[in-house]
Amino acid sequence: MTCLIEAPHPGDAEAVGRMVLRAWLQTYPNEEAGIDENWIREHRGSTATAEGVAQWREFIEEAKRWPDLLFCRVVRSEAEIVGVLCGRRDEMVSLGPMYLLNEAQGQGIGDELMSEFLAWAGDAPIHLWVTEYNERAIRFYQRYGFKITGERELWRGKLPNVRMAQVSTLNGMAS
Repeated sequence: MTCLIEAPHPGDAEAVGRMVLRAWLQTYPNEEAGIDENWIREHRGSTATAEGVAQWREFIEEAKRWPDLLFCRVVRSEAEIVGVLCGRRDEMVSLGPMYLLNEAQGQGIGDELMSEFLAWAGDAPIHLWVTEYNERAIRFYQRYGFKITGERELWRGKLPNVRMAQVSTLNGMAS
């Protein structure tokens, strides 16, 4: 799969919203947690609605206006968006959302996205939330020096997330 990583355009908002919903449907169903397609569509389906698309468009436009404070990259495979990584800078840098569709995983694309994000973040401490049963994502972040902090949340009362943080100034893969 040949992919291009670039800053999105406001016109990409609808494709990003659809891709995020698709990524959720691929990643988060979990019988033990009570997360199924209906729950995902109820709680994340709005990302692909007119309201969700408007929010993506606004974020993309803000990221263009404030590139030191907001980060957003999409992954294009031909005409389709197959991934996204966004972040924001406050007291710390927040990473997320980061999604790659299944067909784009395992090809180094996540590493390329993370390299761009880490270059943008500089030496700032970074934190993120990750679903605790998304072991592939946890291992990915651990390769970059992120550690589980012990802080937990149940998103919408059901989806179990853990906080991860990277405080090193290495800005690269952990050894």
